[in-house]
Amino acid sequence: MAHDIVVLGAGMIGTCTALELTLRGHAVTLVDRQPPGRETSYGNAGVIQREAVEPYAFPRDVRAILAAAFGRGLDIHYQAAGLFGALPQLMRYWWHSAPSRHRRIGQAYAGLIAHVTEEHGRYMALAGAQDLVRREGLRLMYRSGHAMDAAAAHAQQLHRDHGIGLDLLDARALAAAEPAFRIPMAGAVHWLDSWSVSDPGALVERYECAFRQRGGRFARGDASSLRERAGGWEVRLDEGVVQARHAVVALGPWSGALTRRMGYRLPLFIKRGYHRHYAGGDGVNVPTLDAERGYVMSSQRRGLRITTGAEIARIDAPSTPRQLAGAEAEVRKLLNLGLPVEAQPWLGSRPCCADMKPVIGRAPRHKGLWFNFGHGHHGFTLGPASARLLADLLEGGTPYTEATAFSPSRFPC
Repeated sequence: MAHDIVVLGAGMIGTCTALELTLRGHAVTLVDRQPPGRETSYGNAGVIQREAVEPYAFPRDVRAILAAAFGRGLDIHYQAAGLFGALPQLMRYWWHSAPSRHRRIGQAYAGLIAHVTEEHGRYMALAGAQDLVRREGLRLMYRSGHAMDAAAAHAQQLHRDHGIGLDLLDARALAAAEPAFRIPMAGAVHWLDSWSVSDPGALVERYECAFRQRGGRFARGDASSLRERAGGWEVRLDEGVVQARHAVVALGPWSGALTRRMGYRLPLFIKRGYHRHYAGGDGVNVPTLDAERGYVMSSQRRGLRITTGAEIARIDAPSTPRQLAGAEAEVRKLLNLGLPVEAQPWLGSRPCCADMKPVIGRAPRHKGLWFNFGHGHHGFTLGPASARLLADLLEGGTPYTEATAFSPSRFPC
């Protein structure tokens, strides 16, 4: 079967890419080994982060680095083998996180983030997914006064620079906003323009349904079987093969393995994360990051979801959910946490790039090959915005936002 374009990966990024290209009149096959939205896109906190105009930088503070090295916090954990394997990319990550470089990276990043709610809103209308979304923002909660003061000052600067809706809550206001909290907090930064969804996996499924309703095709298959053929590309499916003039790699954390086989040496690494739902207890009215502990609480269909920070480990390494256990203990102090829904915590992997920017655009060494991956913590947020940019580039039009900063050509290939 011949289609114009084959998109590899049915997470948020790949599904949105397939939908966008289909809306523009292309014949598209979306390929994955799993049903849509079952991997990384299923397991995040479900927040569409309009406030995330700055990508997460490598810590520069010596105390923060030492705390991570000795396993004192919940935000960072590592397995020795994974840390050793990722060390070259982590060193590049640290280098790019220097304040002057981070500012330049943030300028390009903010241009993409500025469109995330608009683009998700467009897809939600197409997919009939408005019932899943809450437009109540995201809170960053602080336990100590000095941390709250520093966060408030930085938030006000971002508000002035980028026009993002902001409310600063003192201890009393936060207690009124979240009456289930049993421990007084110093306050919170409430970003008003961010959205959240009650079921991240279901949102991807709705987008994929909209894709099929408009003529797209989803097929189970082996993305690693991608081969260049005369005039295009070929992928083995569970039932037959698909051939296309263009192929888009949107495999999230599995993108690195495929692109390395094709001769690309991109500075990618993995940050793993865990979640679990708890039912029968209290929830939160607005998704909340416990900024000084490093976990997120969000009320979802299956209960209160607790999601963890980053674990540096190999993608196939055994599960070590110590961060989740620590986060659960903290939440139990904070509110009446219900019983775990799942027998075991969920584990997934985030695809990260050392310069904190996704890789979006034409592959430098292969005709008709395109990349859309490396979105780190913000793949769920950036799905539709990245899809629109990739589609603009594939069609040869003028990109709707700055594209050069995300090009695969920024790396020597």
